Amino acid sequence: MKNRLAFLSNSKAFFTLVVMGVGFLAGAKLVQDSQVVAEDVQAAQKILDLNFDQNEVDMLLRNVNQTLSGMKELHNYEIDNSIPPAFTFRPQHTGKPIAESQKSQQWELPTKVEMPANRNDLAFYTVAELSVLIRERKITSVELTQFFIERLKQYGSELESVITITEERAMAQARKADDLLKNGTYLGPLHGIPYGAKDLFSVPDYKTTWGAGPYKDQNRGNELATVVKKLDEAGAVLVAKLTLGALAMGDVWYGGTTKNPWNLEQGSSGSSAGSGSSTAAGLVPFALGTETLGSIVSPSTRNGVTGLRPTFGRVSRAGAMALSWTMDKIGPMTRSALDCALVLDAIRGEDNKDLTVQNHPFNYTGKADLSKLKIGYLKDYFDGGRGSQKINDSISLEVLKSLGATLEPVEWVSDMPFGAMQAILTAEASAAFDALTRSDQDTLLVRQNAGAWPNLFRAARFTSAVDYINANRARYELVEKVNALMKEYDVIVTPSFGGSQLLTTNLTGHPCVVLKNGYNNQGSPTSISFIGNLFDEATILSVARTYQEATDFDEQHPPKFLN
Repeated sequence: MKNRLAFLSNSKAFFTLVVMGVGFLAGAKLVQDSQVVAEDVQAAQKILDLNFDQNEVDMLLRNVNQTLSGMKELHNYEIDNSIPPAFTFRPQHTGKPIAESQKSQQWELPTKVEMPANRNDLAFYTVAELSVLIRERKITSVELTQFFIERLKQYGSELESVITITEERAMAQARKADDLLKNGTYLGPLHGIPYGAKDLFSVPDYKTTWGAGPYKDQNRGNELATVVKKLDEAGAVLVAKLTLGALAMGDVWYGGTTKNPWNLEQGSSGSSAGSGSSTAAGLVPFALGTETLGSIVSPSTRNGVTGLRPTFGRVSRAGAMALSWTMDKIGPMTRSALDCALVLDAIRGEDNKDLTVQNHPFNYTGKADLSKLKIGYLKDYFDGGRGSQKINDSISLEVLKSLGATLEPVEWVSDMPFGAMQAILTAEASAAFDALTRSDQDTLLVRQNAGAWPNLFRAARFTSAVDYINANRARYELVEKVNALMKEYDVIVTPSFGGSQLLTTNLTGHPCVVLKNGYNNQGSPTSISFIGNLFDEATILSVARTYQEATDFDEQHPPKFLN
């Protein structure tokens, strides 16, 4: 009888019976089982910002309980983190036109690179420099890989930045890279170059911990993240899976707190904590990070590396932990803007798995002539800065002017319901980790305060589906407004954490490159950010490279790790 009632409550037959007056007892039984009564709805109205009268509440009780019955079935249905919703977010292309054809890349790689007198100096060579050494056979991939594995073993524990050294896989890849080169096959600038990846990318034969206690022994089977596969194909060598704040928040993971190599008393920020720390300290030449709301920008700033958050839909997230299906992005964290360009070129493009990805051209042109670009800057955010960050940001503007840039003051998009749109992230994250919350395994996460994931996942339960959808409708308008603004400019310069721009551009999907522009009073790096048009990472990377070649911040490294 109970099974029959469950069937009736989820079928058109149930509604027919109600209309005929036959379904009253079944409906009463359903309400009794669910325990949702008028007082519950009245209390819930405060959370949902509603004001139904008593008659309206009484009328909707049957419907609420019927929906709850269906939801309970869903709660008992297992959905793996890798399964996306049956809808996708693609920022509309109403801004500056996107390039239609792919041109040959103009990398302008170094023409002469020698092995250093002190072999330890290799730790801070750029990808571009190492690529020349590999190509000209001044060092083998096996030698370079062994060198960085030793660095990881030497400093990884001190920085708490390494989860797994993938030594067996790495050495096999390095030998393959050397054999290919020996036989006349060169795969490009990443051929034989070691790198690290944030430990939310699945790699067969190695655990994928997501930085979180409940998953610290997780094995994703044969799942291989698309970005790792693409880097395999480019000849790069994965040497380590690096730390992340648990479930992609902050720098606290199940094994400790990842350190900033410039100041070991300070965390490295997150959530791409290990990627930033390990790259800055010379444990890897580059690393992969992810960003949903600052997780590339923030650790790139704290650790003083160059980070690229590409356009949403530029890089496939297949095989990566999902936090927010409409906001997650994957990008490189490197020593220079040129290195970011080299890595992006390898990892971009469709894979027929992540259906948000679009295969638009990436026409990188080396350094930029700033006098020929229209560059805006967010004046109010620069004026509102404080301390050493404000001083460094002001100097950065002067550097750009000295390079020929004419900077136009720009007002950023405002008067939008940003709080509601930020709830998109927590609602999606709560869905991604629904089972973790319901099983009470969220108590195994290290951080348990009001701002940590366990509490945010719980709180997000009270965001209604109606509000989630309407927040995305407001987001559509936000994309339109940012497109209209960006359409007038090639680049907009901003303090990395100025005003609402970080939240805004993560919601709209616009790309950003962040790079070191000085230090604060504690000796930790500060940064400046360049925002670009959708799928125009090439321009902001060219501007960033021009800035870096006129300054020397990208050539300065944490003193403790130089030897």
